[in-house]
Amino acid sequence: MTAAPTDVVRDSRVQRLLVVLGIVVLAFNLRPAASSVGPLLAEIRAGVPLGDAEAGLLTTLPVVCFAVVGGIAPRLASWVGVHRVSLVGLVLLAGCLWARGHVHQGWLFLVLSFAALAGAAAANVLMPSLVKLHFPGQVGLLTAVYTTSMAVGLTLSSALSVPIAGIGGEGVDYAQGLGAWAVTAAIAILPWIGLVGHDLHEGRRTRALGVGSMVRTRLGWAMAVAFGLQSLQAYAVFGWFAQMCRDAGYSAETAGILLGIVTGASIPLSVLIPILAGRLRDQRWLLTALMVCYPIGYVGFLLDPRPLGWLWALAIGIGCSTFPLILTLIGLRSRTAQGTAALSGFTQSAGYLLAAVGPFGVGVLHAATGTWTVSILVLLALCLPLYLCGLYATRSRFIEDQLPAR
Repeated sequence: MTAAPTDVVRDSRVQRLLVVLGIVVLAFNLRPAASSVGPLLAEIRAGVPLGDAEAGLLTTLPVVCFAVVGGIAPRLASWVGVHRVSLVGLVLLAGCLWARGHVHQGWLFLVLSFAALAGAAAANVLMPSLVKLHFPGQVGLLTAVYTTSMAVGLTLSSALSVPIAGIGGEGVDYAQGLGAWAVTAAIAILPWIGLVGHDLHEGRRTRALGVGSMVRTRLGWAMAVAFGLQSLQAYAVFGWFAQMCRDAGYSAETAGILLGIVTGASIPLSVLIPILAGRLRDQRWLLTALMVCYPIGYVGFLLDPRPLGWLWALAIGIGCSTFPLILTLIGLRSRTAQGTAALSGFTQSAGYLLAAVGPFGVGVLHAATGTWTVSILVLLALCLPLYLCGLYATRSRFIEDQLPAR
């Protein structure tokens, strides 16, 4: 159950439509900066070029950048306005995405990638605050809208970057594959030009609450750990599940399809879960229903990966859909847009630092043991603290009530 907000924008019907459009196109462009790199990594390494260390840094940049920028964005928004920061983030994203496809120095490619990801990270952290500010009574519905758009952007950029790079019939042009997502980001700028006027009279309302204040709250830490462990699971699975399937005897094509089942499960659930969470007073049963799918998928894959790989992939994909639930809770566990921005910034910055351990740790364990069993068992064990922190976060409480009196 949500509390009555104290900082709400009163929009006309046209303005509300413009806000929804802005949120949809912004969310669509939050993932391609990172997800378009993996399918084209071999061509990028040859064309820039990038060494092993630089390629490794490139694959970890998204998590690091989201962690670093996530803590800064709410404070920046309190100074200049949440809509302006979102617009600047999109401009930075579009410009740097295009520019990095036309450089041939490894360090410059990495710098431009970081800048592009910084623009996406700032907007990503502020998205729950935007929803709370404009649609305080429809947090679940609008979270469903933007998490679904985010999932579609992730899926399309992963699937289409290579085909787009091959248009023209003269081999794979990685600059073309990367540049396509600069075009979609540039298009997304247009509605935000019409939204920056809100900050002329709304921007000063968020100055009192910073990300640092979340450190003193149990709810802030519960949300951060839950988000971090969920993201750790997701990044580990996205990074290694296809290889696990190939080592289990599946062909490269089938392994890719099985990974597609994992990621594709998030699209319909990104619609359903936030809506359900927004309508429920107690989200614990919803969390439980999602979390029980993790052990089904992990244990099933360990015991008998073939021929039921599709079933284990689907179960793991459903488990990974705790992501839209936690994003919805950011808006539900705060009374105001400023509380939402601070909670979102702390949850995502601290959470992504924790998540960075996931894909790296799974790779290290596999290299040390020569098997995926230990890695999967560790991921399974980490489901318990994720569930416990999630249970705390799903109870009806508000972050503002846990802050020390000022």
